[in-house]
Amino acid sequence: MRSRLAAFSATALLALGLGAVPAAQASTGGTPDTANEYDGVGLIAVYDDGGRYRCSAALISPTVLLTAAHCTSGTEGKVAVTFDQFLADEAPSGLPTASDPAAGYTAEDITAGGYLSGTATTHPDYSNFTDLDTWNDVAVVVLDEPATGMSTYEIADLGTLDTIPRSQLRKTLFRAVGYGTEVRKAESGPQKPTPFTYPLERRYVDMPGQKLMPQVLQTNGNENDNAGTGGTCFGDSGGPLIYGGEIVGVTSYGYTANCRYIDGYQRVDIAEAQDFLAPFLS
Repeated sequence: MRSRLAAFSATALLALGLGAVPAAQASTGGTPDTANEYDGVGLIAVYDDGGRYRCSAALISPTVLLTAAHCTSGTEGKVAVTFDQFLADEAPSGLPTASDPAAGYTAEDITAGGYLSGTATTHPDYSNFTDLDTWNDVAVVVLDEPATGMSTYEIADLGTLDTIPRSQLRKTLFRAVGYGTEVRKAESGPQKPTPFTYPLERRYVDMPGQKLMPQVLQTNGNENDNAGTGGTCFGDSGGPLIYGGEIVGVTSYGYTANCRYIDGYQRVDIAEAQDFLAPFLS
């Protein structure tokens, strides 16, 4: 699932028996990227069934963005892209609106709003959160025009995560970058940690590893964990997971609605992801 700009929704992964929340995952804790260190990480907006959603994505070439399949599956029309670090403190978000929401964005809708326009392609074997062995939560957005003056990021070599000794995984930090919701105490009512859409900006967080699987890496995403600085949440989905300066995964899911537990990342250091990406990078 993705994150509506006006509201949140969550779907339990009952088929997996995990109780996980597949989050078009902002950050719990973390650091606003005010220095624009990750200028090649952008926010993407799409329409699906008449609703507008947002995710995150990273440039892996001047014309190709890496993101999550659940961010693009079902997309109607084009994809709007911005690399602005900060978008808004409060509603409205400033993102373009489609002239016909049922049909999704047109390139004209997007460029009229000053954003970049692109076309999404979803991994053909995306399991839609039904099978961890064939997760394949990876997709690309191909821009109509190259992004200029932005950083691009390398995909890690095959098996990079497998080189981390199992005994060291929980001592290894991974960095996630994205435009997700900020988790903080509500301003009124029960003082529970709550995801808030605004401020809408790019952040990054560091998290220790928790479990490595053939398709997925899980991390401990809680700002109260003394080994890390936070985790990912709604709107961070599709954003890059960085290790050793390279992308090893994309944000895929979280286990709780308040984004304070385990986070899951689709690995891109595996053949299933790299075979899909290869034609877009050739």
